[in-house]
Amino acid sequence: MKIFPAIDLKGGRCVRLRQGDMAQETRYSEDPPAMAKQWQSLGAECLHVVDLDGAVEGLPQHVTDIEAIVRQVSIPIQVGGGIRSLETIRRYMSIGVARVVLGTAALEQPELIAKSCEEFPGKILVGIDIKQGEIALRGWVEGSGKKPDDVVPFLSQYPLAGIIFTDISRDGMLDGPNIQALEHVTSLTTHPLIASGGVTKVSDIHAIKNIEPHVFGVIIGKALYEGTIELTSALQAASRSTSEEARC
Repeated sequence: MKIFPAIDLKGGRCVRLRQGDMAQETRYSEDPPAMAKQWQSLGAECLHVVDLDGAVEGLPQHVTDIEAIVRQVSIPIQVGGGIRSLETIRRYMSIGVARVVLGTAALEQPELIAKSCEEFPGKILVGIDIKQGEIALRGWVEGSGKKPDDVVPFLSQYPLAGIIFTDISRDGMLDGPNIQALEHVTSLTTHPLIASGGVTKVSDIHAIKNIEPHVFGVIIGKALYEGTIELTSALQAASRSTSEEARC
């Protein structure tokens, strides 16, 4: 299972939000490329980068910063936030981004999923972000009126790289992941899942690993920045086999 350290960009800085609230930010770095390099030096095999301003505005706001991150590291980077056109996807791919995440666009423009998957098969992720059971849109500030059961099965027709599932109520709260919701989403799809939101300690990673093989990755943000979990420990837990865990 893969561990994705998160780099959330707002105003050119690396920040973390509480439950996706743009007014409740904690700043961790003025130099996002240096932060990306740090995670790579500690063993990260991939990074999850989000343009928070882009998610709200509907257009990318940090392309220059993301390009700088790509130049700074040699590991794959997946990017989300404000990606709502094929032109934007092409732009990110042209600067070396490995995979892109469609959120709002995936619900409102299903034709974009079809076209982007045709042009970039295996490089498109769809973000399913829930708030009180409802899928949220536009940087988590609007409701969609839909639940995962209404959308996730529909995505099975596309050659996606996977689905990122986030319980917004757990994001940035250090309360642990919503295992029950994760298990439910895995029952709705054969696509691989990346879990996001609430991972705080090594035992959370073990709990998510029990959902394998559907969950192939975990995004960790605030817990890494606050030091409640070390990246090396997270990587060890993610790579450990079930038999090894049983002996621990």
